Amino acid sequence: FAAFGIFPLAYTAWVSLHEWSLLSETHTFLGLQNYQDLFADEYFWNALRNTAQIWVLSTVPQLLMALVLAHVLNQRLRAPTFWRMTAVLPNITSVAAVAIIFGQIFGKDYGLVNWLLETLGLGRIDWQAGTASSQIAISVMILWRWTGYNALIYLAAMQAVNKDLYDAASLDGASSFQQLTRITVPAIRPTIIFTVIISTIGGMQVLAEPLLFGGGSMTGGSDRQFQTLSLYLYEVAFSRFDFGYASTAAWAMFGIIVIVAAINYFLTSRLRRS
Repeated sequence: FAAFGIFPLAYTAWVSLHEWSLLSETHTFLGLQNYQDLFADEYFWNALRNTAQIWVLSTVPQLLMALVLAHVLNQRLRAPTFWRMTAVLPNITSVAAVAIIFGQIFGKDYGLVNWLLETLGLGRIDWQAGTASSQIAISVMILWRWTGYNALIYLAAMQAVNKDLYDAASLDGASSFQQLTRITVPAIRPTIIFTVIISTIGGMQVLAEPLLFGGGSMTGGSDRQFQTLSLYLYEVAFSRFDFGYASTAAWAMFGIIVIVAAINYFLTSRLRRS
């Protein structure tokens, strides 16, 4: 833990206080100048805004769909193992393959989505060109990959709920939806909070999907319309070779993650006391 956890964090913090380039052997100490420049950098705030928007577009529907899917998988189904394996298959698919496939689906000229839009009498959309359209496309990729994974987490929590509660609710005439909202959701609230926080942390680190969707561009589109924080950090480090500034961005991301973890602790503590 000291070698692979504490030391990289401490060393990155030290690098963030310097003008640190791999192209130079001299590393000038800057103090907090990199942090001042970062918080005044419009590209950083643009990346943070894009990251937050993609998180909302992908995580909120993803967790809702995962909850419903887990509820369905928790019913008495034929070949339940088959359906549970099917749900997790998108998660174990290579992200590169996912990006290539969805890049074709959202293609401007020959994409499946644009073909459907034209069939309905609507115009084509250049999915990479617009801010909303590109973020929707990336969010769909994330949603497709992670919905089944979260559904299995919910399913594991649901199977620990006392079955007598469902039997009693069925005798009282409760529908499947009422059982989900009145019994299942309250019973698995700690798991829901866990998936929300973990999805938030993962959403702050989205890199592969926007990178591959943009054809390997580090800027996240011609107008940085879908550049995320991780992609911004990647650009600063491996395009500008400014590792001091990149380390500053990394520590800013780390600070945001720490805040999210603190919120998670606060929520779970209140939940346990209730």
